[in-house]
Amino acid sequence: MAHHEESCLREQIIKISLATLFLVAAVIVEKTVTLKTWQLLLIYMVPYLIVGFGTIREAFEGIFEGEPLNEDFLMTIATAGALAIGFLPGAESQFPEAVFVMLFFQVGEMFEEIAEGRSERSISHLMEIRPDTASLERDGEVVTVDPDEVAVGDIVVVRPGDKVPMDGVVVEGSSTLDTVALTGESVPRTVNPGEEVLSGCINLSGVLRVRVSKIFGESTASKILELVTSAQEKKSRSEGFITRFAKIYTPIVVAAAVLLAIIPPAVSGAFAETFPTWLYRALMFLVVSCPCALVISVPLAFFGGLGGASRRGILIKGSNFIDLLSGVSTVVFDKTGTLTEGVFEVTAVHPEIIGETDLLHMAAHVERFSTHPLAAALRKAYPDEHDDCSVTGTEEFAGEGICAVVNGKNVSVGNERLMERVGAAWRPCHHAGTIVHVAIDGEYVGHVVISDRVKPDAAGAVKSLGEAGVAKTVMLTGDREAVGKAVASGLGLSSYKAGLLPEDKVTEVEKLLPEGTLAFVGDGINDAPVLARADVGIAMGALGSDAAIEAADVVVMDDKPSRIAEAILLSRRTIRIARENIWFAIGIKVLVLLLAGFGLATMWMAVFADVGVTVLAVLNSMRTLSSTSSPRGEGR
Repeated sequence: MAHHEESCLREQIIKISLATLFLVAAVIVEKTVTLKTWQLLLIYMVPYLIVGFGTIREAFEGIFEGEPLNEDFLMTIATAGALAIGFLPGAESQFPEAVFVMLFFQVGEMFEEIAEGRSERSISHLMEIRPDTASLERDGEVVTVDPDEVAVGDIVVVRPGDKVPMDGVVVEGSSTLDTVALTGESVPRTVNPGEEVLSGCINLSGVLRVRVSKIFGESTASKILELVTSAQEKKSRSEGFITRFAKIYTPIVVAAAVLLAIIPPAVSGAFAETFPTWLYRALMFLVVSCPCALVISVPLAFFGGLGGASRRGILIKGSNFIDLLSGVSTVVFDKTGTLTEGVFEVTAVHPEIIGETDLLHMAAHVERFSTHPLAAALRKAYPDEHDDCSVTGTEEFAGEGICAVVNGKNVSVGNERLMERVGAAWRPCHHAGTIVHVAIDGEYVGHVVISDRVKPDAAGAVKSLGEAGVAKTVMLTGDREAVGKAVASGLGLSSYKAGLLPEDKVTEVEKLLPEGTLAFVGDGINDAPVLARADVGIAMGALGSDAAIEAADVVVMDDKPSRIAEAILLSRRTIRIARENIWFAIGIKVLVLLLAGFGLATMWMAVFADVGVTVLAVLNSMRTLSSTSSPRGEGR
């Protein structure tokens, strides 16, 4: 693909260079040798056809395909008219101007293709994460197969330099992984047996044996590619407006140019004498009015914004979400796994009636089959769960906890609401953390304190959002009041709500929606409904659930909350650049059109108002690609 682009660019440069040389030669001949008009036309047709043949061909193809009024058609009509005007009585030839318009148009096209190539590469670098093969262990041998042939539970071997073909868990070996294509994070990640690896990462050192946990079509790499592909189809409001505008605007421009060439001479009473002048102005009108600066540069700015974000580990699912992100005034966070690391551990055990070991023993057995992080922490604190105990009749109460029969005793493990449900007189705890209460046969026997670590960049992320002009930062958590208050005050959040069930989070978000554009940030399965309800849903993707990623509009691949402020600032910068292009292009065109109406503009001005403005707008759009550092200072 890159070779093809280089070949096309080289061909364009050769055509432009040759046409420029022949144009200079033709001007020298015109100035030094007296020739008839038709002879001059033949000389100027050489550089004109060298540089303009492709444009003329595109114009005719557009006519036959039912889309005649494109920029190639406007350029062909304008330049052909400039070549022909010299044959009208009393008119001066415009041969150099006609060739130069076509030449400069091709220069603009070249800049456009260079910019589009850079934009596409900024997105397509993600396509490199797709593995082409997998090394599968089969009957004691390692065979190379298509990734689609690998099933869940199979063992794949990942050698140094290989891409991890699908998501899985390391069963043997240690290594470092290059995750930059997935997360934008340049520091390699170390993995050991028992740790998860994501498809698309590149193995840098040791040999790994990985047990596959997801088929290829559901792996992280496949989901990212699907997100990137669909993102390019979702246009922003600005892009949609420009597309609709061009379809209406171009026919009006052509009709206006025709009227401008005919009506003034007809009204003047001296049609033959004044027609060349007004035809020349009409041709300038066509050149100036060509909407290519808007049609090219505005989508290019958004495309560049998507690419720039992806390089930083931020996947935005479409240009329309750049629009929404730029206007975010409220950011609502989930706590666990979003502002905190979601790595829980038992920090205190407060038994009553029974001992510490027995308390952990009962709690771990009840939580044996739960996938909740708190359950994992309890099982880790009491690793000997495979003893002779009998666990039956497990029943989960959403947002409260779990009850089960352990060795014939009814054991309840959960929060205060569960204790009240079973009639146990629970006791509060002054420790910061999540309190897991335990009751046996309705009698309270103690509690366990489980704590989570706040992410290192969480406080900086909240501060950055304030500096970016976000008016309100809110945390919603199912954790208890004391934990919510401690985390919120430590991070400097505007407000918080604790003790919420999943449906309560949706209710709280709905209360905040009328205050302005709202973004919700979450990572868990229970966050999917509120991610979908928010104006902009942001999923912490690398460790997040598939449901959260599906429901979200933006995915932060490295799980860093600081990326949210970056995404908002980048979106505002992209919007600002697109608006600069719109106002700059319209302003210059209107100015030159007014000058042309009074006979003060020249074809050179018309060329600048079209191709020159297009080149400048395209170069301006390319700035969205170069924003590799945090785009500070982009206020609302």
